[in-house]
Amino acid sequence: MSQNFKHYSQYYDLLYKDKDYQSETDYLTFLISSYLPTAKNIIELGSGTGKHAKLLAEKGYEVLGLERSSEMVEIANRTVNEGVSFKIADVSNFEQEQSFDVALSIFHVISYLTENEDLINTFNQVKKHLNTDGLFIFDVWHSPAVHAQIPEKRVKRLKNSDVEIIRYATPVIDAERNIVEVNYLIEARNLHNGQISTVEEKHPMRHFGKPEIELLAYATGFKLLHCEEFLSKVPPSDETWGVCYVLRKK
Repeated sequence: MSQNFKHYSQYYDLLYKDKDYQSETDYLTFLISSYLPTAKNIIELGSGTGKHAKLLAEKGYEVLGLERSSEMVEIANRTVNEGVSFKIADVSNFEQEQSFDVALSIFHVISYLTENEDLINTFNQVKKHLNTDGLFIFDVWHSPAVHAQIPEKRVKRLKNSDVEIIRYATPVIDAERNIVEVNYLIEARNLHNGQISTVEEKHPMRHFGKPEIELLAYATGFKLLHCEEFLSKVPPSDETWGVCYVLRKK
C-alpha cells in the first residue's frame, strides 16, 4: 500500500466533498462516550487530510493523526488547529512515547491491510499505545455484502472552480484472499487552461466477517464489545458494506 494516495491525494477532498464528516464525527463521539466516557485523547490511524481529527479536536479531544501519505499530511497541515497534530507514519509499525485512551481507524483504513502480518502488527501496535481499558474503533468492508452484491465498475464525475474530474473504479475480485483490488483511473481537466491529466492507482481492499475480527481481536489482546453498520447503527447484514467494530484492550 506504499503508493496508495501518492497522486490520488490531490483530488481526495473533491472526490469526497459530499462526505458528511460532521455526522460521522458525532457518531464517533457517541461511541466513545458510550464505552469510555472519560476518554480525553485519541490517536487516529490513517488520518487522511485531517477532517475527522480536526472536528474531534473541536469537541475537546486531543488528537494525533498518523498518515502514511506525506501528500495527505501536507494537506492536513495547511491549517493549524488547537489540540490536533499530524505525523507521517505507517500504521503497522508506528512508535509514540505517549499513550492514548482511544485509537480510531475510519473510512476502511484497516481494509487496506491485506496481509495477515500487517494486520497483526497494527493491532499489536494499537494495544501497545492504548491506556488500560482503552478502545480501538474501526470500520472495514463487510464480507457478506461483498459476496451478496459483487462489486462492479463505477464512474464518478465531480468539479470545482479549478478542475473537473472523472473517476473510473474497476474492481478485480480475489475470492481466495477476500480482497477486491479497486483500479482507479482519474481524468482531470484544468478548467483554466483545458489541460487534461490522468492518475492511475491500485487500491487492494480486504473484507472481513465478524468471526475473523473476533479471532484477530482475541489473538492480539482485545475484547470485541460491539459491531454495527457504520453511522446507521443497524445490525450488519448482506446489505452492509461498512461495519464498525468497537474493541477494548484487555
